[in-house]
Amino acid sequence: MPDQDPDINLEDFEADAEKPVDIDAQDADTASAPPARIADDEPVSAAELAPVYDVPVRISAVLGKSVIDVHELLSLGRGSVLELDRKIGEAIDIYVNNRIVARGEIVIVDEQLGITMTEIIKDDGNAG
Repeated sequence: MPDQDPDINLEDFEADAEKPVDIDAQDADTASAPPARIADDEPVSAAELAPVYDVPVRISAVLGKSVIDVHELLSLGRGSVLELDRKIGEAIDIYVNNRIVARGEIVIVDEQLGITMTEIIKDDGNAG
């Protein structure tokens, strides 16, 4: 059994636990109020979304994935080909903040790559 500090007494903790805690009236109102929630089938107006318009998000388009050993990784160089798990013409995955939201196809727009969304993936509420 570990040595106990003689200055710490279990009765002190029990006494503190029984003392009433003072909460501001403002804190009490916000603590008991349920969070605002919009039903899934209710349309959200542009005005309701305005506060989040300037929040930056990271968008990633994943062409495919591959698993290789470290020695294969170290042998990659200029001109090496890394085989991916997708075929030509197969949809690519589009992620927003590391969450898949859509699938699409690669297009060329003014000599730059772009993506045409072909499928929107709705969140079913299950965390995976």
